[in-house]
Amino acid sequence: MIESLINIDTSITLFLNGIHNSFFDAIMLFISGKFSWVPLYLVLIFFAFKKSENVKAFILFLLSIALLITVADQSSVHLFKNVFERLRPCHCKQIRDAIHIVNNHCGGQFGFVSSHATNTFALAVFMSLFFKNKIVSVLLVFWAIIIAYSRIYLGVHYLGDVLGGAVLGTVIALAVYYLFTKILGK
Repeated sequence: MIESLINIDTSITLFLNGIHNSFFDAIMLFISGKFSWVPLYLVLIFFAFKKSENVKAFILFLLSIALLITVADQSSVHLFKNVFERLRPCHCKQIRDAIHIVNNHCGGQFGFVSSHATNTFALAVFMSLFFKNKIVSVLLVFWAIIIAYSRIYLGVHYLGDVLGGAVLGTVIALAVYYLFTKILGK
């Protein structure tokens, strides 16, 4: 059963990774970049400030975001990557030659779960709950999906890695949002 799931995951990953060209290589590198989304983060913080009832609520919001990203990032590494030790596709001997890797960058040895997917889904879900706006929610989830896909495109994660990261990020977002609302008294 597990073996067949791994085979399906590998096949879908190879298919998704195989849809590439030099134009999209540059775009996916940008999408996956750590600092590419700073303007988006600043816009979200600005609107969160405008939505906050008072300075205390805004400071609690900022602390919640800091907690959210810290827990998401650290748990994806220490509770998953370092425990499951699943090689990234670009490090896997069986498929390494079939994987399209952009700029010869592979990343760390292990990939389950994707920290990019965990972090972006955590932020997207938390912000969706915070803003309670369907359009914002759809755009943020689409943003998280595109970043997760970029990790497969770049050859550094399997589909299962990003799906696991999406689930983990969502669970963390729900927990941190619950704490946020309890402390605010809502």
